[in-house]
Amino acid sequence: MGNPNGLSSATMASTVNIEPQTLAQKRGLSYANTIKLLFDEILNTKQPADRVLANYFREHKKHGSKDRKVIRESLFSLFRWWGWFKATGDHQQAPQFFAMLSASALIEAHPWQDIASAWHELAQSPVDYQQLQSLSVSSLTDKLALVRQQFPEASFELTDLLPEWFWQVCPIAPELRPNLIEAMSSRPPIWGRAQGINSQTAVKQLQALEIDASLSLYFDDAINLGTKSMNLNEISLYKEGKIEIQDLASQVIGQICSPEPWQHWWDTCSGAGGKTLQLRSLMQTATAKHNPFVGSIVSSDIRAHALEELSKRAQRAKFDGISIARWRSDALPVDANHFDGVLVDAPCSCTGTWRRNPDMRWLDSLDAVTDKAALQLDILSRSSKAVKQGGSLVYATCSLSPVENEQVVSAFLQQHSEFSLVPIRHPFTGEQTEMLTVWPFEANTDGMFVARMQRNH
Repeated sequence: MGNPNGLSSATMASTVNIEPQTLAQKRGLSYANTIKLLFDEILNTKQPADRVLANYFREHKKHGSKDRKVIRESLFSLFRWWGWFKATGDHQQAPQFFAMLSASALIEAHPWQDIASAWHELAQSPVDYQQLQSLSVSSLTDKLALVRQQFPEASFELTDLLPEWFWQVCPIAPELRPNLIEAMSSRPPIWGRAQGINSQTAVKQLQALEIDASLSLYFDDAINLGTKSMNLNEISLYKEGKIEIQDLASQVIGQICSPEPWQHWWDTCSGAGGKTLQLRSLMQTATAKHNPFVGSIVSSDIRAHALEELSKRAQRAKFDGISIARWRSDALPVDANHFDGVLVDAPCSCTGTWRRNPDMRWLDSLDAVTDKAALQLDILSRSSKAVKQGGSLVYATCSLSPVENEQVVSAFLQQHSEFSLVPIRHPFTGEQTEMLTVWPFEANTDGMFVARMQRNH
């Protein structure tokens, strides 16, 4: 891994004109060097933070679990609040960077306050740390007030936490903007989905492992796993395929598909198979209530490694009836006019997942949204050929932009009069709508879009 802008310990210490005296200052300086190295690497290469972090920890095994937690959470904190911090000055200046680290630790109430205090000391800030520490950070406006006190010369607003171009292509009613910003600036919970096990039983087993698990208010099989990171490979329910990690907003898509146990479905852009497994699980649940499972699911993707992962997950869950058909060319990898349902979870800008990936809001640009509509429409149009008369076509993205959502569906319907929209019910609000956007603030989820169409002739 390169280090184009990271400062050595000696350089950073000399820049702030202070030699670290305490153990906390020495540790704080060491953490700061690593975090800055990673932060600059991500900004310069525009590689996702998760990937850069994984590569770094793979190459630097000296970091224990606590070190990794401090580095990871501090790094993501910087990106979460970068819309404010970038207006405060040059982060290449060590005092400024220390002040940013200290402020982000305060507003997120990180438990390593000894390190945060050391960062504040190394920043040589004239602002009293104890006073900052006494401020409330319960709301977004509280956090804004704290950062303004730490950086009194800077000018920034709540809306700066999302890039300016976002508001151009992801319009939302002005009165809902604060709700969206608040959600996008908070860590989302980890959502799971029970399959082949009663969700209440699963929750009890997870709670016995000291996991903060609770049932969803909306779907019988959805489980909120809290916000603490966990090692899934140490959880027997996960290893046995009885629980899958899937955000609640993503689970909305399978619920809208509502597959029956005798139906044949094609998941056209399946990736590693989260929604394929959900469709199969829903078929299994319906089987227990009504008829035997005689249906099937075909999963396709352009990426062979993703389909390999899907196969492993299906085997782990002991799901039959799932087959793989890699989509390699313009030609359909399946028969035309064959399926009761086709799901197109199209590649998109992923603006709805920025809560989990705060770095991407600063790595992407307007083009990330505007350059995908043609591809999305093409995939939707070609996939529609596989829907039989009376069958369903479901289009979904994890984007919040009408450019990738409503406009794509509208363009498709203009070109394909044999399809029409089917009204759907918003699972969180009960509202009837033709095209559904799930906003992150509605049920503490990612953002998602879904529309269901029927082939009439």
